[in-house]
Amino acid sequence: MEEGLLLNQSDDRLTWRLLVEEMKRLGYVAGPMVAVTLSQYLLQVTSIMMVGHLGELALSSTSIANSLSGVTGFSLIMGMSSALETLCGQAYGAQQFKKFGTLIYTAIFSLLLACIPLAIFWRYTGSLLILIGQNPSISHEAGKYITWLIPALFAYAILQPLIRYFQMQSMLLPMLASSTVALCLHIPLCWALVHKTGLGNIGAAISMAVAMWSNTIFLLFYMKYSPSCANTRSPISLEVFRGTKQFFSFAIPSAVMICLEWWSYEIIILLSGLLPNPELETSVLAVCLNTISTLYAIPFGFAAGVSTRVSNELGAGNPKGARVAVQAIMILTVVETAIVSTSVFASRRVFGYIFTNEKEVVDYVTRMVPFLCLNIIMDSIQGTLSGVARGVGWQHLGAYANLAAFYLVGIPVAALLGFCTSLRGEGLWIGILVGATIQVILLSVVTVFTNYEKQASEARERLFEGECSANDRSISS
Repeated sequence: MEEGLLLNQSDDRLTWRLLVEEMKRLGYVAGPMVAVTLSQYLLQVTSIMMVGHLGELALSSTSIANSLSGVTGFSLIMGMSSALETLCGQAYGAQQFKKFGTLIYTAIFSLLLACIPLAIFWRYTGSLLILIGQNPSISHEAGKYITWLIPALFAYAILQPLIRYFQMQSMLLPMLASSTVALCLHIPLCWALVHKTGLGNIGAAISMAVAMWSNTIFLLFYMKYSPSCANTRSPISLEVFRGTKQFFSFAIPSAVMICLEWWSYEIIILLSGLLPNPELETSVLAVCLNTISTLYAIPFGFAAGVSTRVSNELGAGNPKGARVAVQAIMILTVVETAIVSTSVFASRRVFGYIFTNEKEVVDYVTRMVPFLCLNIIMDSIQGTLSGVARGVGWQHLGAYANLAAFYLVGIPVAALLGFCTSLRGEGLWIGILVGATIQVILLSVVTVFTNYEKQASEARERLFEGECSANDRSISS
């Protein structure tokens, strides 16, 4: 009996040691990825801050253009590129280094193709806004801004696969350096173009494009010439184009999974404009959304870490390692979300002054903070679980979960509480919180019942089947 007790204690110590080691590995990826995500998000925030001093027309038109560019462009590109967290992560874990490099080229080619119709849509955004009844002056300015943002869209289509290239190899210093330099370049350049050249809000769009292209070019040169990238560099061949079908089979559900949630929050902001006193309601919900978006950099970094670790372990045929990575990241997520949500709640009476000096708005934000804290908790958990989904490769299940959570439940509940009760804006946010809670439950169920042994086997079959097909084609030719 004593021997059995000693064995149990030894197993417990071994399990805890494995978890601690895994937390260190995850932290090594997640920490820099938080900084990279924040620096990219701050490009838009800085642009709005610079343009905001030009007047209400410039601020409102730039805000609308940034929102539209996120919904119709950047979210789609980021979502589609997330497919590489499955494909490249598993290829790297299986030491299929040449396939890894080829997948990056395939993604860049595919995303650049996707940018063409998006760019055409952006070009006529001003006319479309006028067509649906928006203010002509605001529509014209928004159309100019988003048209000048088109070069940034193409840079983003190359940048996102490059980020996955370095992320999946846990090569984080180049990304951290390039994104930080790009942000530091953007701040003075944006100020100069907006306020010293007479370009106005167009200057902010040009500055964003310059910052994104500088980031992209730096990472391209690093990938091309750095000795640390030698193993995963591969020549551009017909395999790049043959892989588009497989890429899109993962990219489309990846994009749907990310965009469905992103769009649901935008719908809530639009609905707030239909409430009585829309200026107050929209301002308050915009504060909540900006807070959520900024703080989401933390769970997004955690998601990057766990998707990297899970996909690498599955590709290497180590399902136990993938399972340990999931357990470790959930421990870190619970600690992180407890600290962040508690901090926001403790500062609830002064929190609103970060965004505005209007006492009416600040008091309303104070009432909203408890719901905001609950949303922070749900966002942290779902963000991490979404990373698990991308690492394993069941993005389609994540897409179904988001569709059910937000569009079958969350948004209808929000509309009901916002327009049929006295809750107004609080009701809209409660509805989206209900959707986020259901999303967490559904993703948790899928995660708990994931068969990692089966997923590891499928990953290996897919990777080595692709290699065999390539060899057969080279022999026949």
